[in-house]
Amino acid sequence: MKKRSIPRTPEKKMVIVRRSSRISNSSSVPVYREVDVKRVHIQRRGVGKKRDLLNRVYVSEEIRDEAISRANKFQDELGSGYPSFVKSMLQSHVSGGFWLGLPVQFCKSHLGLHDGVITLIDEEGEEYETIYLARKNGLSGGWMGFAVAHNLAYGDTLVFELVRRTAFKVYITRVGSCGESSKDMS
Repeated sequence: MKKRSIPRTPEKKMVIVRRSSRISNSSSVPVYREVDVKRVHIQRRGVGKKRDLLNRVYVSEEIRDEAISRANKFQDELGSGYPSFVKSMLQSHVSGGFWLGLPVQFCKSHLGLHDGVITLIDEEGEEYETIYLARKNGLSGGWMGFAVAHNLAYGDTLVFELVRRTAFKVYITRVGSCGESSKDMS
């Protein structure tokens, strides 16, 4: 006995779409307004400037470790009582992605649970605003401006000192330099 084949797609029929009586009886056209969402805006520095990637610095682990130890020593000598941490720069921090992940425990203890603007203050007192993403525990928008302005390279080590709830004083230890920092670390 042969089986009757059943088509895979059902037969298509035209149906009238039901509309809500509320919409069909109104003669007015719906109004779609843009919602004004408060967004954090950071002024971009150096837009249009191209970074010379030929000057990238690739260093050995020994040289990088030496920069980290100098930064750790400097952090120990700060003695200000403010919380601080040391961060060694990777390529993703200083070129390409420009993302800076911060220590998770430090963020939970001192930076709070909400996104916001964090100001980075360099050794000359110049301020750079960055976007802090609490869920990702890191700095995003604005970090590139700081990294480019200070010509940060792979292996450079930074000491971040939280001087206010939303501001870090940043000290830079250059990789391979014989001095204490990019300037004088004071």
